Amino acid sequence: MLQYIAKIIVSAILIAVVSELAKRNSIWAATLASLPLISLLAFIWLYIETGDANRIATLAQGIFWLVLPSLVLFILLPILLRAGWNFWPSLLASCIATAGAYAAMAWLLSRFGVRV
Repeated sequence: MLQYIAKIIVSAILIAVVSELAKRNSIWAATLASLPLISLLAFIWLYIETGDANRIATLAQGIFWLVLPSLVLFILLPILLRAGWNFWPSLLASCIATAGAYAAMAWLLSRFGVRV
């Protein structure tokens, strides 16, 4: 239970730091947010809890493949906002497009026999 609480606290602190930093300096906030901190924490927690390096390797491979469709969000959102769309419709459209990209990637990976 203590590990679970620690996970929540560390994750919450990272999210809070990025959002506060973004108010002051967007490049540092973007740098921190772009680091694979969640992935690193997931690897660490998974290893501490299971000691299974193969599970970590499988998770890392899955993350690699699924980072690619997640880029749709970071490409489309600024385009829509700069085109004059309001924030919420831009975010919704970007999320829907990203979900579509995830579905397309899952289909593509299955066609090539890649298991995530």
